[in-house]
Amino acid sequence: MKAKKELNIQIGERIKRAREKGGMTQEQFAELINKTPQFVSDLERGVSGISIETLRTICEKLCISSDSILFARRDENDVSELTSKFRKMSHVKFRALEQIVNALLYTKAEIGSDQ
Repeated sequence: MKAKKELNIQIGERIKRAREKGGMTQEQFAELINKTPQFVSDLERGVSGISIETLRTICEKLCISSDSILFARRDENDVSELTSKFRKMSHVKFRALEQIVNALLYTKAEIGSDQ
């Protein structure tokens, strides 16, 4: 059995929290990042480390920053919880929400300093 490094354990715990926040099982997450469920289990338990390529894939798929995984920093605009909810929406509701978001982003009458 491989010895666990403290850093691998911490990163694994953060990945697990992010996966759970996204509402996915290990099996669903493994499929999403094109890995095996055993790999995800080993990663989350700190048994194995993570490559830069896999870290990038995880961050892209969960819509989180690498800082949140590597350093436990929370993004100011963390969208992972919203992303999880969006994935569960019907196509019709998602398209309606998309129109609302686009209207907010591209309005000419900007509110405050949000640009």
